[in-house]
Amino acid sequence: MVRDTWLDLVHGGCCVGCGRAGRSLCRACAARLPTRGRPTRPTPCPPGLVACSTAGEYDGLLRALVLAHKEQAVLALAGPLAGCLAVALEPFLDPAGRAPVRTLLVPVPSPRHVVRGRGHDPVLRVARRAAARLRRTSGGVVEVAPLLTTRLPVADQAGLDSGARRRNREGTLAVRPGPRAALARTGVPVRVLVVDDVLTTGATVREAQRALEVSGVPVAGVATVAATRRRLPVRAE
Repeated sequence: MVRDTWLDLVHGGCCVGCGRAGRSLCRACAARLPTRGRPTRPTPCPPGLVACSTAGEYDGLLRALVLAHKEQAVLALAGPLAGCLAVALEPFLDPAGRAPVRTLLVPVPSPRHVVRGRGHDPVLRVARRAAARLRRTSGGVVEVAPLLTTRLPVADQAGLDSGARRRNREGTLAVRPGPRAALARTGVPVRVLVVDDVLTTGATVREAQRALEVSGVPVAGVATVAATRRRLPVRAE
């Protein structure tokens, strides 16, 4: 209580969840964050999309955290968001007693001009924090591998339906040759997981999967901090 009040006086901050003066995420709101990942699937689902896991629905508190971190550069939220991504990743990791496999988290890249405009790369930041958290909690080898880069401009996807988003993303990502060659030289079996902040129609993560697989990198799954709730229209009888 005293700490939160002091932070508000010095920094003018408040909790993005409830608006309480003090830290960017108060203890009460932090206690509401998801603690288990759950399988999810966009509807309609892009053909061939691998298994997907998320921490929770893109609404309420999770939505507020993602937007404040991404658009307002509230970097203190990277830790809580990394915790959410970590729980979404846990279903893909090795169960107790099984020999661990090296796990690579491949963030979906933002276009360079977007990163410059924001002043940071939110997905990369959260992925690195999630990898560090999982190394501590699981004892396994979990690393971030920024293998992907944008190769074509992407139009604003706001307001586009699933088909338009898929066409907008097709062929826009490619694997960076240097990191890909370095990965091949290790000769160590790896589990590759695509990570992003929000799963909407699945067009973006499916494009990331395509780019990796055409370069010879199989993708085991997709994990996101949150996923939107997709509803099919009710058909008239």
